[in-house]
Amino acid sequence: MAAPVARGECSEAALAAALADVPELARLLELDPYLKPFALDFQHRYKKFTETLNNIGENEGGIDKFSRGYESFGVHRCADGGLYCKEWAPGAEGVFLTGDFNDWNPFSYPYKKLDYGKWELYIPPKQNKSQLVPHGSKLKVVIRSKSGEILYRISPWAKYVTREGENVNYDWTHWDPEHPYKFKHSRPKKPRGVRIYESHVGISSYEGKIASYKHFTYNVLPRIKDLGYNCIQMMAIMEHAYYASFGYQITSFFAASSRYGTPEELKELVDTAHSMGITVLLDVVHSHASKNSEDGLNMFDGTDSCYFHSGPRGNHDLWDSRLFIYSSWEVLRFLLSNIRWWLEEYGFDGFRFDGVTSMLYHHHGMGQAFSGDYHEYFGLQVDEDALIYLMLANHLVHTLYPDSITVAEDVSGMPALCSPISQGGVGFDYRLAMAIPDKWIQLLKEFKDEDWNMGNIVYTLTNRRYLEKCIAYAESHDQALVGDKTLAFWLMDAEMYTNMSVLTPFTPVIDRGIQLHKMIRLITHALGGEGYLNFMGNEFGHPEWLDFPRKGNNESYHYARRQFHLADDDLLRYKFLNNFDRDMNKLEERCGWLSAPQAYVSEKHEGNKIIAFERAGLVFIFNFHPSKSYTDYRVGTTLPGKFRIVLDTDAAEYGGHQRLDHSTEFFSQPFKHNERPCSLLLHPDLSTDQCPTFC
Repeated sequence: MAAPVARGECSEAALAAALADVPELARLLELDPYLKPFALDFQHRYKKFTETLNNIGENEGGIDKFSRGYESFGVHRCADGGLYCKEWAPGAEGVFLTGDFNDWNPFSYPYKKLDYGKWELYIPPKQNKSQLVPHGSKLKVVIRSKSGEILYRISPWAKYVTREGENVNYDWTHWDPEHPYKFKHSRPKKPRGVRIYESHVGISSYEGKIASYKHFTYNVLPRIKDLGYNCIQMMAIMEHAYYASFGYQITSFFAASSRYGTPEELKELVDTAHSMGITVLLDVVHSHASKNSEDGLNMFDGTDSCYFHSGPRGNHDLWDSRLFIYSSWEVLRFLLSNIRWWLEEYGFDGFRFDGVTSMLYHHHGMGQAFSGDYHEYFGLQVDEDALIYLMLANHLVHTLYPDSITVAEDVSGMPALCSPISQGGVGFDYRLAMAIPDKWIQLLKEFKDEDWNMGNIVYTLTNRRYLEKCIAYAESHDQALVGDKTLAFWLMDAEMYTNMSVLTPFTPVIDRGIQLHKMIRLITHALGGEGYLNFMGNEFGHPEWLDFPRKGNNESYHYARRQFHLADDDLLRYKFLNNFDRDMNKLEERCGWLSAPQAYVSEKHEGNKIIAFERAGLVFIFNFHPSKSYTDYRVGTTLPGKFRIVLDTDAAEYGGHQRLDHSTEFFSQPFKHNERPCSLLLHPDLSTDQCPTFC
């Protein structure tokens, strides 16, 4: 697929042709007229998408069949008890299967060469009809390269890989259980407002070890449900040999990580979440792959190409990983089948696509500031092959399961990334609002809180494309990693070790830190997007950072764990933050601000440090001033009638000072204020460090 020619303008005739080719492009250009000069780019992308989809239909019988590659590739037990094996290794001179079943004879079972670099093998059943390759057997694909080298490889389609003892490399373990897990519960309906709990199974215990799928199912899922989250995003599930990569250096794309347990235990986890009404997303990594060759995709057939670009284009210099060649027919089959595998085999309800910025551009986002100039998103710098793959992936996901959710991790802000494919968009449901956590960290690192700019905060929280939905978050796993600090640690730092007991008086640092922690999360939740995300443990201000065992820390698990017991201890102040996070989510469930139109901000007062806005029939008022409280403060609203407080950061159960009487009724008056037809008079006080929310 060739890259499109850079374009700077669009004639009326060309625009008419583009509108004719892209069914709903007119709607996109109506929403954003500044995209009109790039109508030809949208036309070109859409035509390449439909051309690829039609080619798949003509040559493979449709995307439904094309995306079932895992049903034939890899190793499969046949109905007659025999074994059918298939691989794509275009650079190989010979392919063989070996393992426990043939005493590791490397050449006794040669594959037959087919067209287009494919190889297949059928091994007839034993005379007694017993399994030729029993469940749990060890296997390897043997590759004879063009240079004559003999290579032992794991099939790219392997469903389970394990590492035993002190072994460095993973082994391919044939997974074919006699009694596979049977799902008991249906998928939940797509939530109207998605509240995501970003989760990592391995660190989900307070113990200094790798936690299990079972532990997460029985100990963490109930906590997530109680906190009011309706969606979990599962990190580090696709198998990765290096634990400290956080799951972003994938070695086996079809294998659920064995370090946490078995595939059947992961299925139980997903099924149990569904029984609680929780949607489950997989953090899918199709932007790059590990450089491992012994137990990864790299050099599978003895060449540096196969699944990846050959030469420098096939390497990501910053991540030290390999880059897929998305124009390859078999790579498309592999990646689209991988998407379907996780949906069908494990019951996932969608995906958070990692590293989308790296995929979208030939420069991979490296050294780019992304000023917002639309020319940055079109032309020769765009990797059209990757973009078409993402369109195909979104088309597949939403065709198979219309209620599925796809989220793009893109820092560039590419227009139409979350617009429908029919408009010329890429088809994602949401994008991560990645500027928001960066803004909070910048404020905490570079400014005293009395110098925070209210207008700048509001701008960052509301600066998103109309009708392209965003997942807002104050912090994610990125901010928790070693070398950075969580919001709680930026706010309270070393005092978290000594002054979080309720038996000790509030210090100014802990008091201010707890109040700001709640306010930052609430304003992000209510103003920042159409979805909300929290990384596990951060809801209660988890102390310290996150650091996986590695040589640099003597392979310690001390920082690779989540100390949930801190939030359960009545003598510690972490419970206040946990309580607030729970009630914030449950108020959103009742009122639905995430699915409501974007908020109207009526006030962002720099001197008073006040931000006020309306959304979903609620009035939110934030006093960020470190020392000033206000008597009889007037706030504008469109809503006439009686108001009451429904959430108050200053409430005692949230570690506040209980300065507002929650039984007080407030009445709006037909008194115009801040361009609103009505207004409320808050009495007696709007206190410092406080955010009352009214309904």
